[in-house]
Amino acid sequence: MLKMNEDLDGALRHYCLLLKRGEYFEAHEVLEEAWHPLRLRDDPRRHPVKGLINAAIAFEHLRRDRPKSRRAAGKAMEGYLRRIDDSPRWAEARTLVEHLRAVWKI
Repeated sequence: MLKMNEDLDGALRHYCLLLKRGEYFEAHEVLEEAWHPLRLRDDPRRHPVKGLINAAIAFEHLRRDRPKSRRAAGKAMEGYLRRIDDSPRWAEARTLVEHLRAVWKI
């Protein structure tokens, strides 16, 4: 059954906490639950949120030493995250994106 969470801000905070703990798969799951309602409503925030989901997936592949899968997830992340605006809500996401670009040279 599809899980949905309407609390995007709470999901983003939980996602960041899980990333800091190295719980990448769990971070992906938490944010995906908040992404589904956005996708169904065709909300413009669905794209950057999907990018953050792909970032968590890329970290998980990195941990599992799957470079090809990590690169694919990183490229998908980059495409979605190009759509992040300058609002304060996305400040941590922009920092994460810049870090990933530098580390992964994307």
